[in-house]
Amino acid sequence: MAVVMVAGLLGLAGCASEQGAAGAERTDVAAGTPTAASSSAPASPSAPATPPAGSPRPSPVPVTGPDQLLVTMEVTGGFAGVQKEVALRGDGTVHTTDKGERAVRRTSAAQFTELRTLLGDPALDDVSDFTKNMQAADLFQYTLRFGGRTVRTDLSAEEPALDRLVHALSAWLPK
Repeated sequence: MAVVMVAGLLGLAGCASEQGAAGAERTDVAAGTPTAASSSAPASPSAPATPPAGSPRPSPVPVTGPDQLLVTMEVTGGFAGVQKEVALRGDGTVHTTDKGERAVRRTSAAQFTELRTLLGDPALDDVSDFTKNMQAADLFQYTLRFGGRTVRTDLSAEEPALDRLVHALSAWLPK
């Protein structure tokens, strides 16, 4: 079985922004204190958040409370042995971990709706729980947990809905 490599997507974890929302305050989770914030917001997914014409339109996943964990994504691998994690909660905060460093950022209302809409894309229902190019070495591995599912991928298969979600979440990861 041939697997198509999407080279442009492999470096997504490395193109993340330091800041979740322009002017938003970063918080040191361990100390619970605010830290300096940069003024750049994460990039929006380059692909549209909506499916092509004729496909069901995604709607934002519902939020049942501020402590609800909507999605987590762990990124591991690569030559440098990366291990990063990002989690989106129901209160609109994004929690990240990288090399033991933790940070919390707040999404804007538009960013929160965009992330929830990406999670609500019906095309995610058709994504395989495991896609990996067994011939490739040192690719980033992405483990996503959302909606009662765990999806593991190296982004080697073309899955536009999953690619958009990974790209949007990667924008929140520390550089």
